[in-house]
Amino acid sequence: MKKNIFVIVLVVILAGVAIYQNAQRANKEALMPTEQAPQVNFLAPSFTLTGLDGKSYSIGGEREKPLLVNFWASWCGPCEEEAPDLVNVYNKYQGQFDLYAVNVTPGDKMDNIKKFVETYKYPFPVLLDKQGTNAETYRVVAIPTSFLIDKNGVVREVIHVLSAKELDKRIAELIKG
Repeated sequence: MKKNIFVIVLVVILAGVAIYQNAQRANKEALMPTEQAPQVNFLAPSFTLTGLDGKSYSIGGEREKPLLVNFWASWCGPCEEEAPDLVNVYNKYQGQFDLYAVNVTPGDKMDNIKKFVETYKYPFPVLLDKQGTNAETYRVVAIPTSFLIDKNGVVREVIHVLSAKELDKRIAELIKG
């Protein structure tokens, strides 16, 4: 009899835990509806992050220049491949668009981030997504992932590693509007 009561109590507790976890997941999804994820031809989700330089940088809404937002990490091989091309295109079109390199910091180390930035001589702001919440909001599942955002704050394209020529073409089109 005692054994049966113990089993029933255990089942009730486990069921309660499962119900609680599902409710938590549902609440989280309600707080971050699908519409908040970036979509081509829709406004980019807004956020503000601190850069390696200690300054705050904001994404979202109207801006003076179009923007390329690049999510990356220092341990990422494809990020190393595209780093020189990002620097070259930024220098070529300097002043005509902004580029923010958003480091997905939870999976990275500060020393490695600084070494990467130094090695590739990043001339643009490097933002730190310390909790990874912005990468999550932007639904970044693979890095590098970049978002081309026009002056109106609208996502125009989501891209991954491109050839230098193709990256140049996309930035020129973004600037042209």
